Amino acid sequence: MRAPNNLNALRAFEAVSRHLSYPSAAEELNVTPAAVGHLIRGLEDTLDVELFHRATSGPTRLTLTDAARSVLPALQAGFDLLSEAVEQLKASKSRIAFTVTIPGAFADKWLLRRVERFQQRHPYYDLRIDTSNRLLDFTADRIDVGIRYGSGVWPGLVSTFLMRDEFFPVCSPALLMGKHPLRTLADLEHHLLIHDVSMQTSGVFPTWRSWLQKAGCRNEVDCNRGIQIDDSAAALQTAISGHGIALGRTTLVEHDLEEGRLVRPFQESQSCELAYYLVHKKEGENSAPVVAFKEWLISEAGAR
Repeated sequence: MRAPNNLNALRAFEAVSRHLSYPSAAEELNVTPAAVGHLIRGLEDTLDVELFHRATSGPTRLTLTDAARSVLPALQAGFDLLSEAVEQLKASKSRIAFTVTIPGAFADKWLLRRVERFQQRHPYYDLRIDTSNRLLDFTADRIDVGIRYGSGVWPGLVSTFLMRDEFFPVCSPALLMGKHPLRTLADLEHHLLIHDVSMQTSGVFPTWRSWLQKAGCRNEVDCNRGIQIDDSAAALQTAISGHGIALGRTTLVEHDLEEGRLVRPFQESQSCELAYYLVHKKEGENSAPVVAFKEWLISEAGAR
C-alpha cells in the first residue's frame, strides 16, 4: 500500500481526535469523509499502530487509543508552532519600518537624492528619516541606525567609516562677473564671507581662517567679517543665492557643482580629520534593516 502524505494524514488525525467524527473532521478540512478515513487508515498502516477504537453502534463510534491520546498534545503543539512559522513567513513580505537619524544638511544635499535606489533594492523597507540636529538617544528615541559627522567615537555606538570631505570656497557663478569678479584671493575683500559655524566647537572643523592660511593668504583678507550661519545647508543656499562665498565641503556641494548652481572660484582645498560614519547600537548589528541599509550606504559612499 502506498504511504499517505504524512502531514495531511497527521492533520486528519488531529482533527478527528477533536471531533471524534470523520464527517465533522472532513468538513473542517474541506475534504470528503472517505478521504479522511483513507488518510487515517494509511497513517495507522505506516506507523503500525492503532489510533482509534471503532464501535459499530452507540453514540460515540470513535474513541482514542491510549497511544493516540499520549501523543495528541505534542502533535497539537507542533501544529501551533507550524502555524506561527507560516505567519512569520507571511510577515517577512510585509513592509518593515525603521528609523534613521541623519544631519539635516547631509540628508538634503546627499542622501535624499539617492534614497530611491535603496527603496528599489529593498522594497519592503520603509525609512523614517529624522533630521534633528540634537544628539539623540538611540534607545530612548527608538533609533535603528544613524549617520554622524565627527571623529568616529560615540559612547555606546558601533561606528563604520563612510567618507571624508575636502573643503574649498564655493559661490554663485554670478560672482565671477560683475563689478568685482572673483579672480584672486584678494578679490574676497569685495564679497561677503559666509561662515558655517555648525561645528565650531569641534576645534578641527575648517574655517575661513584655516583655509586662507593653507592657500597662502596671510593678512590680505579679513577672515572674521561676514555672516555666521549655524546650518550647513542654509550657508550653502545663501551662496547659491549669490549673497556671498561659503566654505563648502565635497559631500554637500557636489550636486550643486554638477548642476551649475555653485562654482569653485579657487582650486585650493583643505582636508579635515572629521568624517561621516554610520552608527548603530551593538545589539543591532545583525538586524536585517540595519545590515541592508549599511551595505547600501557603504556602496553609495564608495561610488562618489
